[in-house]
Amino acid sequence: MQSPIAILQSHKLRITDCRLEIIQEFLDKNIALSHSDLEETLKQQFDRVTIYRSLKTFLDKDLIHKVLDDSGATKYALCSHGETVHDHSHEHVHFKCETCGETTCLEDITLPQVKLPAGFEKKEMSLLVQGVCEKCH
Repeated sequence: MQSPIAILQSHKLRITDCRLEIIQEFLDKNIALSHSDLEETLKQQFDRVTIYRSLKTFLDKDLIHKVLDDSGATKYALCSHGETVHDHSHEHVHFKCETCGETTCLEDITLPQVKLPAGFEKKEMSLLVQGVCEKCH
Protein backbone atom coordinates (compact mmCIF):
# COMPACT_ATOMS: atom_id res chain seq x y z
CA MET A 1 0.00 0.00 0.00
CA GLN A 2 1.32 3.42 -0.96
CA SER A 3 1.75 6.17 1.60
CA PRO A 4 -0.28 9.39 1.35
CA ILE A 5 2.91 11.29 0.46
CA ALA A 6 3.73 8.87 -2.38
CA ILE A 7 0.16 9.10 -3.69
CA LEU A 8 0.29 12.91 -3.77
CA GLN A 9 3.72 12.87 -5.40
CA SER A 10 2.61 10.41 -8.09
CA HIS A 11 -0.21 12.81 -8.99
CA LYS A 12 2.13 15.82 -8.90
CA LEU A 13 0.13 17.45 -6.12
CA ARG A 14 1.41 19.76 -3.43
CA ILE A 15 1.68 18.03 -0.07
CA THR A 16 -0.50 19.67 2.59
CA ASP A 17 -1.66 18.46 5.98
CA CYS A 18 -5.29 18.37 4.85
CA ARG A 19 -4.54 16.35 1.72
CA LEU A 20 -2.44 13.89 3.70
CA GLU A 21 -5.18 13.40 6.31
CA ILE A 22 -7.92 12.92 3.70
CA ILE A 23 -5.91 10.30 1.82
CA GLN A 24 -5.10 8.55 5.10
CA GLU A 25 -8.84 8.40 5.89
CA PHE A 26 -9.50 6.72 2.53
CA LEU A 27 -6.64 4.27 3.11
CA ASP A 28 -7.67 3.47 6.69
CA LYS A 29 -11.38 3.00 6.03
CA ASN A 30 -11.15 1.49 2.53
CA ILE A 31 -14.76 2.51 1.75
CA ALA A 32 -16.43 5.35 -0.12
CA LEU A 33 -16.64 8.51 2.00
CA SER A 34 -18.80 11.61 1.64
CA HIS A 35 -17.70 15.16 2.31
CA SER A 36 -19.68 15.08 5.55
CA ASP A 37 -17.95 11.82 6.61
CA LEU A 38 -14.57 13.50 6.18
CA GLU A 39 -15.76 16.72 7.79
CA GLU A 40 -16.98 14.81 10.85
CA THR A 41 -13.63 13.08 11.28
CA LEU A 42 -11.39 16.03 10.42
CA LYS A 43 -13.44 19.01 11.70
CA GLN A 44 -11.04 19.69 14.57
CA GLN A 45 -8.18 20.20 12.11
CA PHE A 46 -9.71 21.60 8.90
CA ASP A 47 -12.76 23.60 7.86
CA ARG A 48 -15.34 22.25 5.43
CA VAL A 49 -14.19 24.49 2.54
CA THR A 50 -10.61 23.22 2.80
CA ILE A 51 -11.85 19.62 2.74
CA TYR A 52 -14.14 20.40 -0.22
CA ARG A 53 -11.31 22.02 -2.20
CA SER A 54 -9.04 19.05 -1.56
CA LEU A 55 -11.74 16.64 -2.78
CA LYS A 56 -12.27 18.75 -5.92
CA THR A 57 -8.53 18.76 -6.63
CA PHE A 58 -8.38 14.99 -6.10
CA LEU A 59 -11.26 14.51 -8.55
CA ASP A 60 -9.63 16.79 -11.12
CA LYS A 61 -6.34 14.88 -10.82
CA ASP A 62 -8.05 11.46 -11.00
CA LEU A 63 -6.93 10.46 -7.53
CA ILE A 64 -10.51 9.74 -6.39
CA HIS A 65 -13.73 8.98 -8.23
CA LYS A 66 -17.37 9.66 -7.46
CA VAL A 67 -19.48 6.82 -6.16
CA LEU A 68 -23.22 7.17 -6.50
CA ASP A 69 -25.50 5.23 -4.21
CA ASP A 70 -29.14 5.41 -3.23
CA SER A 71 -28.57 7.90 -0.39
CA GLY A 72 -28.42 10.86 -2.76
CA ALA A 73 -25.16 12.04 -1.19
CA THR A 74 -22.06 12.03 -3.35
CA LYS A 75 -19.40 9.74 -2.00
CA TYR A 76 -15.82 9.40 -3.13
CA ALA A 77 -13.42 6.48 -3.28
CA LEU A 78 -9.69 6.35 -3.74
CA CYS A 79 -8.76 5.16 -7.22
CA SER A 80 -6.81 1.98 -7.55
CA HIS A 81 -4.01 2.62 -10.03
CA GLY A 82 -1.85 0.38 -12.15
CA GLU A 83 1.68 1.15 -13.28
CA THR A 84 0.79 4.65 -14.44
CA VAL A 85 -1.42 7.19 -12.72
CA HIS A 86 -4.23 6.95 -15.29
CA ASP A 87 -4.00 3.19 -15.81
CA HIS A 88 -7.37 2.31 -14.27
CA SER A 89 -11.09 2.42 -14.84
CA HIS A 90 -13.85 3.86 -12.69
CA GLU A 91 -16.28 1.47 -14.30
CA HIS A 92 -16.61 -1.24 -11.69
CA VAL A 93 -19.29 -2.49 -9.35
CA HIS A 94 -20.03 -0.69 -6.08
CA PHE A 95 -21.62 -2.55 -3.18
CA LYS A 96 -23.71 -0.83 -0.50
CA CYS A 97 -24.43 -2.69 2.71
CA GLU A 98 -28.04 -2.32 3.87
CA THR A 99 -26.96 -2.89 7.48
CA CYS A 100 -23.96 -0.59 8.05
CA GLY A 101 -24.50 1.73 5.07
CA GLU A 102 -20.90 1.44 3.84
CA THR A 103 -20.26 1.56 0.09
CA THR A 104 -17.29 -0.40 -1.23
CA CYS A 105 -15.62 -0.60 -4.66
CA LEU A 106 -15.53 -4.11 -6.08
CA GLU A 107 -12.81 -3.49 -8.65
CA ASP A 108 -12.42 -7.14 -9.68
CA ILE A 109 -15.97 -7.21 -11.03
CA THR A 110 -16.30 -5.48 -14.38
CA LEU A 111 -19.49 -4.02 -15.73
CA PRO A 112 -21.28 -5.79 -18.58
CA GLN A 113 -20.96 -4.45 -22.11
CA VAL A 114 -23.98 -2.36 -23.04
CA LYS A 115 -24.78 -1.84 -26.71
CA LEU A 116 -26.40 1.55 -27.03
CA PRO A 117 -28.75 2.51 -29.85
CA ALA A 118 -27.40 4.54 -32.77
CA GLY A 119 -26.89 8.17 -31.84
CA PHE A 120 -26.20 7.45 -28.16
CA GLU A 121 -22.71 7.93 -26.73
CA LYS A 122 -21.64 6.47 -23.39
CA LYS A 123 -19.75 8.83 -21.07
CA GLU A 124 -19.90 6.91 -17.80
CA MET A 125 -21.49 3.78 -16.43
CA SER A 126 -22.05 2.55 -12.89
CA LEU A 127 -23.67 -0.39 -11.15
CA LEU A 128 -24.73 -0.47 -7.51
CA VAL A 129 -25.36 -3.78 -5.79
CA GLN A 130 -27.14 -3.67 -2.43
CA GLY A 131 -27.10 -6.35 0.22
CA VAL A 132 -25.21 -7.28 3.37
CA CYS A 133 -21.41 -6.97 3.54
CA GLU A 134 -19.02 -9.54 4.97
CA LYS A 135 -18.65 -7.57 8.24
CA CYS A 136 -22.40 -7.48 8.88
CA HIS A 137 -23.20 -10.98 7.64
